[in-house]
Amino acid sequence: MTGKRIFDIAFVGLKPGVHEYEYSIDDRFFQEHQPQDFTNCHANVKLSLEKNTGFIMLRFEVGGSLEIVCDRCSNNLPVQLWDEFKVLVKLVDDPEQMNNSEEDPDVHYISRTESHLHIADWIYEFINLSIPMQRMCSLEEIGGPWCNKEVLQKLEDMKPDAGSTSIWKGLDQFKNIEEQ
Repeated sequence: MTGKRIFDIAFVGLKPGVHEYEYSIDDRFFQEHQPQDFTNCHANVKLSLEKNTGFIMLRFEVGGSLEIVCDRCSNNLPVQLWDEFKVLVKLVDDPEQMNNSEEDPDVHYISRTESHLHIADWIYEFINLSIPMQRMCSLEEIGGPWCNKEVLQKLEDMKPDAGSTSIWKGLDQFKNIEEQ
């Protein structure tokens, strides 16, 4: 991803209708942003741009893979990306005021005098939104090739014994105090 111009689409010269674009994104794309909590990004972004009179409909399909740090064992965990996002771009006279008052994050305003769409920020945002919130393997995969066995054993050792008394044991008596 050497040039930023690759993410500028000159929409003025496009005929009305649907136009397709594809982008291959790797770790170099994220270098100008803050450090990311993932590595080895190999994302494919397909953009479908539908040009109409007065507005442009963008549909981003994000696919590919990257590695994140597992919340459970702290090893790198490969994750498959797949998500779809839509953005409606409207051409208006006062885009700054319209963007400030718009509550829908999927609607963006640009000036009627603009000739290019810069989509790099949307690609950055949509790749990050495609990463799962819960970053660990499923229960069936625990102990698999991606897991740190030492950390999993430590977590197992830290579980309370079934016979031990809980520090919360006596709190049950206060549970229904308001009802009395």
